[in-house]
Amino acid sequence: MNPYVKSVEPLENYQLKLHFENGDLKLFDVSPYLDKGVFKELKDNSYFKSVRVVSGAVQWPHEQDFSNDTLYIRSTPLSA
Repeated sequence: MNPYVKSVEPLENYQLKLHFENGDLKLFDVSPYLDKGVFKELKDNSYFKSVRVVSGAVQWPHEQDFSNDTLYIRSTPLSA
């Protein structure tokens, strides 16, 4: 099982800076998902920035979400 997200910071170009409970800091690129179904709404920059951590994953107000597993596996490490 992968670690849960502890905090999320939305960045430019549809990137999420993620802090995981194990101390890892990673960058997740949301842009490949923006033309798919419910994720199209994330193209609105102000809406994209409304992301928050819910139960160790990330979620937006209309319940678009990414699991901690997806985020951990498909993100790239950053130095602290």
